[in-house]
Amino acid sequence: MPGTRKLGRTTDHRRAMLRAMVTYLLENGRIETTVTRAKEVRAMAEKMITVAKDDSLQAKRTALAYITKEDVVKKLFTEIAPKYKEKNGGYCRIIKTGPRRGDAAEMCIIELV
Repeated sequence: MPGTRKLGRTTDHRRAMLRAMVTYLLENGRIETTVTRAKEVRAMAEKMITVAKDDSLQAKRTALAYITKEDVVKKLFTEIAPKYKEKNGGYCRIIKTGPRRGDAAEMCIIELV
């Protein structure tokens, strides 16, 4: 099935959840979540880092339109993006941690490399 994963949510709820998770990942450097959510978050986080590598006004506006906190956007452009200037993709790492107690969902840690 091509396209995005639906994650059992409506479009608006899914988009809001992913925006919040990407913001939190860029703010703190790592998140513990399920594998399917982590794969979606990785895709969007890597797009935001790639956008931030081009330090232009348009890139800042694009990042501000997706990321929910202004201070995280500032951190993205001043600290995170310059660190990956020479790297073409692969900014996030997913490490599986085993099943979650309760519903046995496959859990993982997603972090910035």
